[in-house]
Amino acid sequence: MMLRLLSTLLVAWCLGFAAFMLLLPPPLEGTTTDAIVVPTGGAGRIDRGLQLLRDRQAKRMLVTGVAPGVRPRDLARMYGTPRALFDCCVDLGADAVDTRSNAEETAAWVRRHDYRTVRLVTSDWHLPRARMELSATLGPRVLVLGDGVPGNVRLATLVNEYNKLILRRVALWVGWGQ
Repeated sequence: MMLRLLSTLLVAWCLGFAAFMLLLPPPLEGTTTDAIVVPTGGAGRIDRGLQLLRDRQAKRMLVTGVAPGVRPRDLARMYGTPRALFDCCVDLGADAVDTRSNAEETAAWVRRHDYRTVRLVTSDWHLPRARMELSATLGPRVLVLGDGVPGNVRLATLVNEYNKLILRRVALWVGWGQ
């Protein structure tokens, strides 16, 4: 009996992981939102967010999880973007250190600006969990749209992220850590 249960769980995990890998979210095209949120940590994320901002796909952008001491002018220089864009439309959040604290930092920023729609720009493999965290923190009042930045990561990273997604989904389902 126990062997069947474990076998069933293993098959379910494998099928779920296959779906996770095959359904990685693509970049979101042709959609305007009130705001853009970009958690630091992955290649191409900030570049994508800045391009969307330049294309007027949102009014303002938050880069969450920035290292303490990093200033807007530092990022403007690093990304070859006019400082005026950072001065008018980009906020930096330095309080977040992980996906959950990114969601908390973002939620406070979204509430402060009273935004109703948010485009979350992050790595395609990270987007399902990051979006789940942000949606859970913001609640149903704010629509969170995912914008996946394609990336090449190791299989071990995908397995780790899938396991985190499952564990966090279960934790939210039973009411832990909300």
